[in-house]
Amino acid sequence: MKKVYLDNAATTAIRPEVVTEITNVLNEQYGNPSSTHSFGRNAKGIVETSRKMIASLIGAEAREIIFTAGGTEADNLIIQSAVKDLKIQRIITAKTEHHAVLHTVDMMVKDFNVKVDYINLLPDGKPDIKHLRRLLSEDVPTLVSLMHVNNETGVIIDLKKIGTICHEYKALFHSDTVQSMGKEAINLTELPVDFIAASAHKFHGPKGIGFAYVRKNSGLRAMIHGGEQEKGMRAGTEATHQVAGMAKALELSLKENEADKKYITDLRNYLIEELKSVFPDFKIAGSTVEQELNDNVLFYTIVNAILPLSEEKASMLLFNLDMNGIAISRGSACQSGSVKPSHVLSEILNDEDLKKPSLRISLSHYNTKEDIDLFITALKKV
Repeated sequence: MKKVYLDNAATTAIRPEVVTEITNVLNEQYGNPSSTHSFGRNAKGIVETSRKMIASLIGAEAREIIFTAGGTEADNLIIQSAVKDLKIQRIITAKTEHHAVLHTVDMMVKDFNVKVDYINLLPDGKPDIKHLRRLLSEDVPTLVSLMHVNNETGVIIDLKKIGTICHEYKALFHSDTVQSMGKEAINLTELPVDFIAASAHKFHGPKGIGFAYVRKNSGLRAMIHGGEQEKGMRAGTEATHQVAGMAKALELSLKENEADKKYITDLRNYLIEELKSVFPDFKIAGSTVEQELNDNVLFYTIVNAILPLSEEKASMLLFNLDMNGIAISRGSACQSGSVKPSHVLSEILNDEDLKKPSLRISLSHYNTKEDIDLFITALKKV
C-alpha cells in the first residue's frame, strides 16, 4: 500500500540536498563555534555565512537574525522580551493565533498584568482593520501580534497594511511567519514589521531549528541566559549542522518558489474539484469553493475542507484514512483525544458547520495527482 502524506502544514519532508549539507557539516565541521582554534573558527564561519544567507533572502541584516530552536521559541522570545524589556503594557492579537502566541500572551497577562485585546475577525477569518484602528487609538505601549498565514485555514493577512497601521499609532508589530516562510517571498526591507518567527521544518529543513527576526536597535534582550552566543541574545552552543541545513533549505525553497507555487496551486485546484465531485456540498473554512477555484484567496498549500458526514462516520475518519495510508490532520475534531473543537474554527465557523468533521489537507511540491486520487478513493470508503 502506497502511503500518502498530506500534512505538510504540520511538517515537511527534508530535501535531499539539505540532508547532504547537514551530513557534511556533522562529519567535517564538528568544532564549537565559540572556540578560538581552527575547528571553532570553521564552525563559526558556517554559522555566520548561514546567517548572512538567510538575512539576504528575506531583506534583513545579518545582525537581525537570531537562531532559535524553532518558531515557538522565537515567538516566546519576542513576546516575553517586548513585555519585560520594552515595557509593553498591552498586546493586541487574535484568538485564531497559534498557541505559541496565545499561551505566551496568557502568561504575560498573569505574570506582568499586561492587558490583552483580541481583535475582531471578519467572517473569512481576517482581522477587522477598523477594529484594529479603534484599539490602537488608545495611547498605550502596544505590541500587535498577528500571524501571516493561519496554520489551520490558510487565511492570509496583509503584512504591509497592518504593519503600516501599527507604526502609524507607534505600536510594534510581530508576525508569526512559520507557515509562509520559504513558501512566499518576504522582503523585510519593504515591510513595516518589527519581529517575525520562522521554523525550518516547515520549508523542508531540519526540525529543532528556526529563527527570530528582530529589527535592529529594537531593544529586545535575551530570554535564555548563559554564554554570549547570538550576540548575547540566545545563550547555548549553536547547532552548526542545523543552522547550515536551515539556510540551505530556505535558499532552495525560495529559488524554486515560483515553479513550486504554480505546481501546488494547480494540484490544490485539482483536489478541490475532486472533493466537489464526491461531496457537492462540502465547504472550505475561511473561503468558498468558488473563490478558491477562481481566485485562490487562501494560502496555496492549505485546504480546510468541511465535510457533510454523519457523526458516526466522522468519529473514525482519521483512523480509517490512516488505515488506508493517508496521513492528514483533522480541523474541528479531536486534539490529543479531546472532543473540543479547534480554537481556530470555533472563531470563524457557525455552530452547524462546527459540528461537521473537517480535514486540513496541506500540500507540498512532493505531492502528486496520484496522491490526491488515492486520498479521494480512501475518503469514499469512509
